[in-house]
Amino acid sequence: MISIYVQILLIILFWNTDCQIIPRIEECGLSCSQGIHCKSKPSGGIFNSFCHDAPASLSSMVLKSMKISTVMKCVQGSPCSLHLNIKGTLSLDENVRGLEICSFSLDTQQSQCINVRFTRKKSKILNEKKVQVEFNCIEVNVAQHIYVTMKTVPHYCEVKLSQQYYVEDCRNSDVGKYIPACSAGKLDYTLDRARKIVTVNVSNFPRDQDYYVRLCHKWFTCEDVGAFAVIKGKESLKSVSLKYSQLLPCLCIEGWLALPDARRIQLCPFENDTQVLWDNIVYNPSTQTLAWEPACPVLVMVNLCRFTKSNDYCEDIENSFKNSPEKQVKYSRVDTHPRLCMKFTTKRGSWIKCPFAHGEFPAWKMRTSAVAEQIQVFFTSQTKARFSVLVCNRTQMASCESLGIHHSVSVGDSVSITVPREMCGSTICIQGWRTDVDYSVPLQICDTYCGFHGQSHSDGNPAKAMTHRMKSVQSLH
Repeated sequence: MISIYVQILLIILFWNTDCQIIPRIEECGLSCSQGIHCKSKPSGGIFNSFCHDAPASLSSMVLKSMKISTVMKCVQGSPCSLHLNIKGTLSLDENVRGLEICSFSLDTQQSQCINVRFTRKKSKILNEKKVQVEFNCIEVNVAQHIYVTMKTVPHYCEVKLSQQYYVEDCRNSDVGKYIPACSAGKLDYTLDRARKIVTVNVSNFPRDQDYYVRLCHKWFTCEDVGAFAVIKGKESLKSVSLKYSQLLPCLCIEGWLALPDARRIQLCPFENDTQVLWDNIVYNPSTQTLAWEPACPVLVMVNLCRFTKSNDYCEDIENSFKNSPEKQVKYSRVDTHPRLCMKFTTKRGSWIKCPFAHGEFPAWKMRTSAVAEQIQVFFTSQTKARFSVLVCNRTQMASCESLGIHHSVSVGDSVSITVPREMCGSTICIQGWRTDVDYSVPLQICDTYCGFHGQSHSDGNPAKAMTHRMKSVQSLH
């Protein structure tokens, strides 16, 4: 239950920060209640920093309260600015001639002080009456941390009010919309693909403010890609060059003012450059695991398929379809056949990658030879493996009718197959595939039974590397 209360409190706090309406004024000024005439002048603060002992007749509660808020000064033809609105309540006393209100920025270590003086004649008449003083001419910056004090004039020891205050940041709807410092600017870019450099030009931001620019990969948040660059507000050149390693669809340009909680803008212009996403395929021979890890978030259906040389078609392998909401797609116990491929399908089309097509992974071979009415089938492999053999009669180019002859074979062994003499003249095919893996591609050797000659077929060469980046075949819808 505690966590629920905490969540509700956070929602209320963020709602207050983001949605609080900031009052607008056209002019700043000073006002006092009870018809008292008061006037203000700047104060150095230091002359009133030493306190005096309070008279016995002066109540320590002469300063009743102090409230602080933010107002927005907006004058037609000029940008809006933020000011502190300070309201103080005190009891008039013949020993008090006025107030000193000071603000001290904990961010910049700068202070501003103002002296407020009351007209003596009126204040004597209203002695011990409550008077409210309101002053809103202290200008502040976005997201400043301010320390405000209110003292009597003269300053009596133990008679003082103080309060810390946080000025709204750019998340506040009014501040973000009307204060120039919250302008996120405008980003434009030029791309040098040969040198892998993005040059970013920034405009429409305050000239006296520094501006940050970075490259990032956009997942749930935009993750850093190298260090960010700073464009100095005082510099005339408002551009910066950033290097990238890969032009990915989630590569974004992000910019923001050098202010706490400044609003950020993003430009993601490479969303159509998806080709490089399908390259990150890794095979581990020791675990026989084939894995793909996207460099960017992408909605894609991944599956394995068997690539056919005859018509450049990749036949889908059943039970291999996987969605990719996560960061990795993995297949265990995969045969390293040159025509075993991965297919990636998005709304933009399909891409096929064949990681074993270049013969750089462990291979196995199937060889056949004919002696009299016997066909000998042999398997060789650099790794321990088991195989199945099936004999069929190819009646058409794409179909092979099983003859009911099926055998299991281990590496180094052979099997003898007797083919009925009445099949002479028919096209007999010997199919072989691995049975000790979950995903395999069958090899097939076909010939006529009469005059059958020894043949061999293999799936590649010995392993040279564990990781390989493939050529692709693209089939757009």
